[in-house]
Amino acid sequence: MTTELTVLTLAALLQVVQFFLMSVPANLELGQGKTLGPRDPDRLGKPLIEQVSVRTGRLFRALNNHFEGLILFSIACLVITVSGQSTGLTGTCAWIYLIARVLYVPAYAFGWVPWRSLIWAVGFLATTIMLVAALL
Repeated sequence: MTTELTVLTLAALLQVVQFFLMSVPANLELGQGKTLGPRDPDRLGKPLIEQVSVRTGRLFRALNNHFEGLILFSIACLVITVSGQSTGLTGTCAWIYLIARVLYVPAYAFGWVPWRSLIWAVGFLATTIMLVAALL
């Protein structure tokens, strides 16, 4: 397996961890009546993310952000691997992406300004470099 696919697998496992980091406090704060129900808007009054504490809301948004970032990173990893273009540069970029995503979780949860945005930008740049490398 290429370095890029290994890191992609680890990034997916990070997403699993993030899900638990968000869902456990959300269930404790909201109760199972809301979290196990059909989440119909007329029943809830407002979205669940608006009913949780500030930190749990941040963990929810960090999870959603990882879903968004993982799409581009997955494309980069697959294109690099399928085209046989795995290099030291693309492998390093993959690890940088993962490290940035790991750091992003506490940065978002604890409201590290402006570090959260800078950490996000590092991961995004690493992904972009991988995509460009695939074209060159």
